[in-house]
Amino acid sequence: SAFGLTAVSPWSGEGASAGTIAISVVIWLIVVQWLSSALGGYLAGRLRTKWVGVDRDEVFFRDTAHGFLAWAVATLLTVFLAVSAVSAVVSGGAKAVATVVSGGAQATMSSDSSGSSANPQEYFIDLLFRSDRSVVAAETRNYDPDADRGESLRILANGIVDGAIPESDKNYLAQMVASQTGMTQAEARARVDEVLQKADAAEQKIRAAADEARKAAMKFALFTFLSLIIGAFIASVAAAFGGSLRDDNERLHPTS
Repeated sequence: SAFGLTAVSPWSGEGASAGTIAISVVIWLIVVQWLSSALGGYLAGRLRTKWVGVDRDEVFFRDTAHGFLAWAVATLLTVFLAVSAVSAVVSGGAKAVATVVSGGAQATMSSDSSGSSANPQEYFIDLLFRSDRSVVAAETRNYDPDADRGESLRILANGIVDGAIPESDKNYLAQMVASQTGMTQAEARARVDEVLQKADAAEQKIRAAADEARKAAMKFALFTFLSLIIGAFIASVAAAFGGSLRDDNERLHPTS
């Protein structure tokens, strides 16, 4: 919580960068994991009862095993929390990409006759039919704007699924834009190309953000794995050390 509150800020440019936050989280994870492993292992060895008639090698093995078990129990909680955090990051990125890729299908199902839709592509449809002229030619008033918008949305959705919009569809979009805005065919086609480029740039930006989230989750998972493995070793060694101190104390101060 402290790292998060120091990293974020409501003012633009005032918070810590993503790299700084990532490094801070990794350092915090390693330090806490290793210190907690050392403490848990030491207590597991230090608080055990004395084993009578057991040679030193067996005592060492049992102490390290107890330290490893103490680490394993704590790791069940640690891994659960870590996996929950990573899953949230990955699912967030995956949903962002899925929203763009499946936009066409959602648009077809969610659009109604009034043209209202929750699909993000609707913004680009508005750009297509935004007119710079105060008066639209009289012959264009015979067209149904809602029908043209719905058909345009389906064309964009099909282009997302196929990976590209065919030239015939682009020309058809330009005809619809020209009919509603009063533009010439060349001007309408230029607008279609411009809007499609903006839509593609927005999609690529979302995909890039999702990919960055995937990479961050991957690095976090790798660092978590390495930290846990080293923590298991530290816990085992600390348990052996604590058990050794316990036996030494028993020899120096035997109970009556």
